[in-house]
Amino acid sequence: MNDQPNIVFVMSDQHRYDVMGCAGDPIVKTPNMDRLAGEGVRFDRAYCQGPLCMPARASMLTERYVRDHGVFENGSQVGDGTPTFLQALRDAGYHTCEIGKMHLWPHGQVQEKNVSAMRDLLVSYGFDEPIETVGKLASRAHDTVYTDYLRDKGLLDRYREFIGRSRHVGNAKGAPSWQAAPCPLALEDYADVWHGARAAKWIEDYSRREPFFLWVGFPGPHDPWDAPTEALEQYEHAEIPRPRSFNPPAVPPSGPFNLMLNAFLAYSDSATMTEEGIAGMRRAYYANVTVIDTGLGRIVEALREKGILDNTWIVYTTDHGEMMGEHRMITKMVFYEPSVRVPMIVRPPRGVAARTVHEPVQLMDLAATFREIAGAAAIEQSAANSLMPAPAGNRAPAHLDAIPSENFGFAMFLADRYKLVVHEDTCEPGQLFDLLEDPTEDRNLCGDPNHAAIVDRLMKDHAQPFLATTPMRPHPTLVSRLALGVRRNPRPVA
Repeated sequence: MNDQPNIVFVMSDQHRYDVMGCAGDPIVKTPNMDRLAGEGVRFDRAYCQGPLCMPARASMLTERYVRDHGVFENGSQVGDGTPTFLQALRDAGYHTCEIGKMHLWPHGQVQEKNVSAMRDLLVSYGFDEPIETVGKLASRAHDTVYTDYLRDKGLLDRYREFIGRSRHVGNAKGAPSWQAAPCPLALEDYADVWHGARAAKWIEDYSRREPFFLWVGFPGPHDPWDAPTEALEQYEHAEIPRPRSFNPPAVPPSGPFNLMLNAFLAYSDSATMTEEGIAGMRRAYYANVTVIDTGLGRIVEALREKGILDNTWIVYTTDHGEMMGEHRMITKMVFYEPSVRVPMIVRPPRGVAARTVHEPVQLMDLAATFREIAGAAAIEQSAANSLMPAPAGNRAPAHLDAIPSENFGFAMFLADRYKLVVHEDTCEPGQLFDLLEDPTEDRNLCGDPNHAAIVDRLMKDHAQPFLATTPMRPHPTLVSRLALGVRRNPRPVA
């Protein structure tokens, strides 16, 4: 096998940044993530470029901000001919494979198309070997390896019936979106367990001479909150942490931030949300994170047994976070820390002395890091910065004056201790938080005269220059639709 290092990139879906033992959570069981952090670098202020599946993943793929690739909701995909980091890796001699949920195309299409019909698109993005499962949407998908597995065991109909009752994935009505219910499958058949085993088997069977880049996409801990009973049992008596703030956000009487916040509160069933219900949701979420951690351990062990662990970079992260009841919200799409901040661990071959980087970095910086590891060429219009100074030595990664993130026609700018959220079309600031004085983001300082100068400075230095370029938008934004009276909640498909 080639002396160039292999790269295993493990991306879960919707993993909150602080739900890991190595990130300070005293309850969650994540021994494998903790072990990687103990042999690598953990970036504890990593931010996605859009707190929703497809915007975040499209930025990862292209190394561009959301306005520059046009995937600002879950309803469009990266255009043909857009350069990707995967193409650069492939050109540098890497065999590129994906196993699991990539969500690089709108998953609402799985009802009309077999997943195999999207193979050519994934190959065009740079995957030599796409093994796509679309995650928990296997309930409605056809022709995926996980669907085939469930069908062969006589479990597919039961799984489809269960997922079909989910408020978010199945679009069922009645049950609140924060309600947890255990999946009826045995733990060995559960989606995240299957994905970990499938990735490990791929590593065991790999026999090509080229180094490989393997992207593993775990479906969880994305809702529905469906950890199987066997996984839940290890948290049966645990004191699961409550939300640090159960206060709803301050909603202005009118304007774009009124429409946005009310839409997300409705999406979260905030009016009926109870602390008891959120405790059940959180217990299931913790169990699901532990299932993924076990799958991660299985992947590392496969590398060890193959004899290539010492020549493999291992990276763990997610696409966006999870509110978990904070501010009476669930899932993502808003710019609060639990939604927009992600876990990130980089473990070099043979490991390094454990280190935590506190400087803010971007999720898509990993793509530039992979290119540097592989000796691959730069890609056009990249806005990502390699993180290699951190794992390769004791230096901090490139400092950014501000980190942007975009979603549904809104943009966040993280600059030092402050976070400003702006409506992109009107350049109207709507939220300002001082993360140093108010880490739970309870006090919106945007209308405070004492902070007017800070808002003006952040607008002038960061927001206005960033928003000066025309965004790519293939369809109207959520606020535009709501303003026109289109009463549709922002319900992304998985």
